[in-house]
Amino acid sequence: MLEIAIPIAFVFISIAFVLSTIRLIKGPSVPDRILALDTLYINSIALLVLLGIHLESALYFESALLIALMGFVGTIALSKYLLRGDIVE
Repeated sequence: MLEIAIPIAFVFISIAFVLSTIRLIKGPSVPDRILALDTLYINSIALLVLLGIHLESALYFESALLIALMGFVGTIALSKYLLRGDIVE
């Protein structure tokens, strides 16, 4: 069953990755671009988790965790910069 589901999931998440990249480039406003960047790192986490399941390797799960942590901090920093004009108070 996983032999069928994983390639289908790769295709759908890759399509979502491309659409988020288009939104990042074309975004009409800065908040749209921040949300597209947030969606991009979530899609990259999903791709890494699927690759880890497919290759049966725990290394990909650890790298997905690191990307999640850095993506969260980056989104918070960009949002604070957008709202206040500086990151550190």
